[in-house]
Amino acid sequence: MVDKFIFDVDGTLTPSRQQIDDEFAVFFSTFCAENDVYLVTGSDRDKTVEQVSEEVYSLAKRVYNCSGSDVYEGNNNVYTNNWRIPDEARKWLKDECRVSEFPLRTGLHIEERPGMVNFSVVGRNATMGERKLYVKFDNKTKERIRIAKEFQMLFPTIQAVVGGETGIDIFPRGSDKSQIIRDFDPNDTLHFFGDRMDPAGNDYPLKKIMLDNDLGICYNVRDYKHTWKLLKEYGS
Repeated sequence: MVDKFIFDVDGTLTPSRQQIDDEFAVFFSTFCAENDVYLVTGSDRDKTVEQVSEEVYSLAKRVYNCSGSDVYEGNNNVYTNNWRIPDEARKWLKDECRVSEFPLRTGLHIEERPGMVNFSVVGRNATMGERKLYVKFDNKTKERIRIAKEFQMLFPTIQAVVGGETGIDIFPRGSDKSQIIRDFDPNDTLHFFGDRMDPAGNDYPLKKIMLDNDLGICYNVRDYKHTWKLLKEYGS
């Protein structure tokens, strides 16, 4: 039986959409060198490398980008899902973006990624200040949760889950983070760290399949500092 550690990135190893803290990166690189570490994130490879650094990315045993639809071991692409969102679903998202009561639009509202798209009303081009304004708006209105629920009712073969601070991850049903479980030995003990383990969050499917099958422990963290604290406690 082997302990294996699976980490979300945004909000778990880094501040959302930002680079990993320098001091934590040193600690985490050592942790990766001494343990079996896997990353699973809704982001694509380039964005993940930008956030966690080339060193951390290469030290991970495997990185599941795009919620497991674009998989890498270092620079080696193991698997890519080439699914594209249907035109009618794309049009519905554009309409939702148009009618939202949030006043700012920054562009790149539907970002194509391997095997999925990320939808954002404020847009992926938003500055940190603009993102914070949307986070405040979304916390009050629960807009992303509403959009995700309505999308899934209209397009039952596609999943929509809240991811990060401003986006919604959209992909074929079953192609969420839980799909990575196929690569792990059921006799191993998994430790999964994520910040969106609530039922509407994109870490929930992996949490649910782990707990339903008694595959390990899930840690619902507040931020990278909380992750750091838990890892220090694990090693003590």
